[in-house]
Amino acid sequence: MNWDTISFDWNQVRAFMATADQGSLSAAARVLGQTQPTIGRQVAGLEDTLGIALFERIGRGLVLTPSGRAVLEHVHKMAEAAVQISLVAAGQTQGIEGKVRITASDVFAAYILPPMLQHLRSLAPRLEVEIIAANDIRDIQRREADIAIRHVRPAQPELYARLVNEAEAHLYAATSYLSRRGRPQDKADLSQHDFINFGSTDEMISYLTPLGIHVTAQNFHLGSNSGVVAWEYVQRGLGIAFMSADIGDTTPGIERVLPDMPPVVFPVWLITHRDLHTSPRIRLIFDTLAVFLSRPPEK
Repeated sequence: MNWDTISFDWNQVRAFMATADQGSLSAAARVLGQTQPTIGRQVAGLEDTLGIALFERIGRGLVLTPSGRAVLEHVHKMAEAAVQISLVAAGQTQGIEGKVRITASDVFAAYILPPMLQHLRSLAPRLEVEIIAANDIRDIQRREADIAIRHVRPAQPELYARLVNEAEAHLYAATSYLSRRGRPQDKADLSQHDFINFGSTDEMISYLTPLGIHVTAQNFHLGSNSGVVAWEYVQRGLGIAFMSADIGDTTPGIERVLPDMPPVVFPVWLITHRDLHTSPRIRLIFDTLAVFLSRPPEK
């Protein structure tokens, strides 16, 4: 495909992005205020222009093809860059002010968001950002937060959700722990090791068992409902735990356990209320977060 010769119809691109974000033509039509047949024609037109299939139909829904996921990543970045360029060109970012509340897990709040917040401060220094570090699902419908970062797509039609990444998690342990207890060679070896509990022991066991990791309550002697505290225990050499690759791979003194084991893939959804998405300050932070969270982890 020669991308240099392709001329995009941005109505088709908008229809494609809305369909990908919402998961169906009908939902995309509601978001864009158009009819479902119109959205369908625009998506089909973009597929014809690119010469590839962007979606495949699974049951009553649409699922992105591998080519569709690649195209979505690029057009999201193009759209978000266009929004920020227009804001900067108009001198609006410096004048944007007010308070915005972002809710994310304590791990995301502590380890992932700080570089983004530093960049945001340079874009809009008059903004006031409050981070609500919470591992429970905050009800954005009740305006407990303006923007949420979650791993589950909300079902409420009044919420706007965008899938910004499919992140990877691996098992990690401190080098000090592995030197002391030995490095597992396969999943069976893990039954002889200590795990750090993120939440309840029963939930952890039910999560690990389908992955072929057979452990019991005897493998869990320490844990916390705080992901930050649990990760600190891992760093102190107290046991093994799953963590996002962009955190685990960049933490000094930490190694992947069973590095050849396939990763656990989890979605990262960015969520706001539909009427809030039209606010300049919410849109600025939402688009900045979308670009930031969609980047591959730094090695």
